Amino acid sequence: MHELQRMHSNPTPTVLIVEDEPRMRDLLLEVLPDMGYQPSGVKTAEEGMTVLQRQPTDIVMLDLNLPVMDGMVFLDRFRQRWKQTPVIIMTGFGDLASAQNAIRHRVVDFLTKPCHLGEIEEALGRAREHLNRIGDGDEIATKPDKGPVQHDHAENGGTVSIPVPTTMTNAKRLLIDDALRRHQGNRTAAASELRISRRTLYKWLGQ
Repeated sequence: MHELQRMHSNPTPTVLIVEDEPRMRDLLLEVLPDMGYQPSGVKTAEEGMTVLQRQPTDIVMLDLNLPVMDGMVFLDRFRQRWKQTPVIIMTGFGDLASAQNAIRHRVVDFLTKPCHLGEIEEALGRAREHLNRIGDGDEIATKPDKGPVQHDHAENGGTVSIPVPTTMTNAKRLLIDDALRRHQGNRTAAASELRISRRTLYKWLGQ
């Protein structure tokens, strides 16, 4: 079935959980049906690809820190075939590279572990809204920023304190601030580096 047709035809969205931590995977498998979803789980990215080849899913919940093939490699390969399927990232860490990849691949949400069930349900709700908006040209909604969590980032031999991306809104602002700092506040140059338009840059700043 065509990807868009499949997404719109399922009243109870299917969710593939790619998570190597058994307790987290089992918890999600237990609670997602009560939230209105049909979950299935795998412990590696390779298993996830095998399952998806047989039966595509409506939503993917993806851990980044996976054995053998990590989550970002999985996401790169996944997006080559399934360009519209909403993805929720779950991670115990965050950095500029993962934030940039998440934005480029239009990830619905960026959850930092440990995350509450309410946050998971909200992220899934946004993924479900995205399923209903596919084809309308809307951007994926992101949750409000909860504020920065600091970590150290090396720059020109020094160290600059920047926030770990705990939400997609936070991740976007992190990348913009980092690019603006490198280009001495030149927004055109920053937008060019991030491969977005000035209009998109202003929109992200407004969020």
